[in-house]
Amino acid sequence: MTVEKLKKEPVLSLVICVFNEEENIKPLLSKIYETLQQYNFEVIFVDDGSKDDTVKMIKSVYKKEIILVELKKNYGQSAALAAGIEQAKGKYIATLDGDLQNDPIDIPMMIEKLEKEDLDLVAGARKKRKDNILFRKIPSKIANFIIRKLTKVNIKDYGCTLKVFRKPIAKNLGLYGELHRFIPILASLDGADIGQMDVHHHPRKFGKSKYGMGRTFRVISDLMLMVFLKKYFQKPIHLFGGIGITLFIAGSIISLYFLYLKFLGQDIWGKPLLLLSVIFILAGIQLITMGIISELLIRIYFEAQRKKTYTIKRISIGKN
Repeated sequence: MTVEKLKKEPVLSLVICVFNEEENIKPLLSKIYETLQQYNFEVIFVDDGSKDDTVKMIKSVYKKEIILVELKKNYGQSAALAAGIEQAKGKYIATLDGDLQNDPIDIPMMIEKLEKEDLDLVAGARKKRKDNILFRKIPSKIANFIIRKLTKVNIKDYGCTLKVFRKPIAKNLGLYGELHRFIPILASLDGADIGQMDVHHHPRKFGKSKYGMGRTFRVISDLMLMVFLKKYFQKPIHLFGGIGITLFIAGSIISLYFLYLKFLGQDIWGKPLLLLSVIFILAGIQLITMGIISELLIRIYFEAQRKKTYTIKRISIGKN
């Protein structure tokens, strides 16, 4: 690589996923240019199928360091982040929301912490969070507590998008589905050293929040997968063997009990306990096994074959 090319390579890549955020583009870029002047940076906007004028607004402020990645439809934040990270060239990769609630002013301090403590990832924790207490803050605190206890990855705020990575860790996250909420866990599975720091959080001025209570069940199901990957990915027999043996012994005891009743001349056909135990055992084993196998097959499908969970319509780079 020539000296000229090294000079052109960005030190920092900002990955910003946007969906119907037309009013936030100009203020966000103004804040970025105001607070990150010391870095040679690039801004990668990933438009996740916006229906408003978000794309038009980004193109209206094109500069050479601005890259726009347009996805063909709304794939969700995990796929959008994966698309942006794939395009990133910087030594450091920062992710932040496009709704002005994250503040780029925190990024230099996060990079400094990354270097000073020799970390691979610094996750932001929203200080004095400016969201609805009942529907956002309280459920978030409960969810963060449960995730910390189950995964043993001690991050205060899993819902904060503002994070700074070293490039190799970001490139190997393996994001798909809706696993963006569990990025610190995915990084820890790759052996990353993780830190966290308090960051600013601002109230939303323009547009509407894309999050609702309906995501709760999706978070719970994804959390089950994260717990499995964290605790049992390299030793699944410890999980499934224990469950299988327990169920087999319980089923055997029930079967022997009903066999004893049969020898006594009693009619055991149609007994609710017998039927319920058989259905419970078979359905439980089948559903758990199918769920885990399906998740593993998805990982093999996307990662071993290097397939993507999204389709890019076009990539364009601004000119001076």
